[in-house]
Amino acid sequence: MEIARQTRTAVLMIIVITIVTGIMYPLVITGLAQVLFPYQANGSLVKDTNGNVIGSVLIGQNFNGAQYFHPRPSAAGMDGYDPTSSGGSNLGPTNQKLIDAVQQRAVAYRQENGLAPDAQVPVDAITASASGLDPDISPANAYLQAARVAKARGLSASQVKVLIDQSTQGRTLGILGEPRMNVLELNLALDATSK
Repeated sequence: MEIARQTRTAVLMIIVITIVTGIMYPLVITGLAQVLFPYQANGSLVKDTNGNVIGSVLIGQNFNGAQYFHPRPSAAGMDGYDPTSSGGSNLGPTNQKLIDAVQQRAVAYRQENGLAPDAQVPVDAITASASGLDPDISPANAYLQAARVAKARGLSASQVKVLIDQSTQGRTLGILGEPRMNVLELNLALDATSK
């Protein structure tokens, strides 16, 4: 008799907790997010003038033409920038494979941006982020790419640098992280300027 009563109470509690935490709470939070923060709740999607989704400001994309700013290298997926395979390379700082990859990326970065063979390269230009999908680059990285982008687009370097300055976001809350810019938004601003 006592076991049956306790079993019934336990089963009812499981049902009530499942309804409250598994159904009601997610619905309330989803509803609040849709009302209070619809842009963020729906993935911070960027759309073109026709309303077609072209990306998200939260997920890095590969831009490889000379007329675009290039993002951080990606270790997500076999060819990089695969949002279904987010993750870093998991190679440690003493791993020869990582050392070789960073050296190769530095050489390629210097060549593609017309830099001296011994020019310093920002770390975000030659290393992948932990997710492999970092949507941002540092101002130093963008300024080193500015001459290549300006030349490819037929713009002056100063026009491109103004766009970099306008796109630069400061530290979060004034103290967290580093100044940065979103590569997708910067490239869209370039496209708008070039038209």
